[in-house]
Amino acid sequence: MASRTATELVHPARADLRFTTVLAALADPVRLTIVTRLAAAGGEELACSTFDLPVSKSTQSGHFKTLREAGIIAQRDEGTRRLNRLRTEDLEARFPGLLAMAITHGPTAIVRG
Repeated sequence: MASRTATELVHPARADLRFTTVLAALADPVRLTIVTRLAAAGGEELACSTFDLPVSKSTQSGHFKTLREAGIIAQRDEGTRRLNRLRTEDLEARFPGLLAMAITHGPTAIVRG
């Protein structure tokens, strides 16, 4: 069985962040919830397992991957945990105000029954 660290985590460079890719990633309510929670952490890294999301673990992993590949979050492995943080500086440099607007609307992204 391959370890999690066998797969290199790819993060786009700041200059390679694309507006449409970032918007598409933020358009999903689950991903927007993840972004809002990371913003509330104030720069602290949070493990994937700390998010209470209404989706399966495999679907959750896909959402984190989409956010990473869009350049919205940075991830790193630490032991058996995958830690996440927002790429606030990079996003603000490329798309001023976009992240703040997304965070403002994030708390209402998922309506639970």
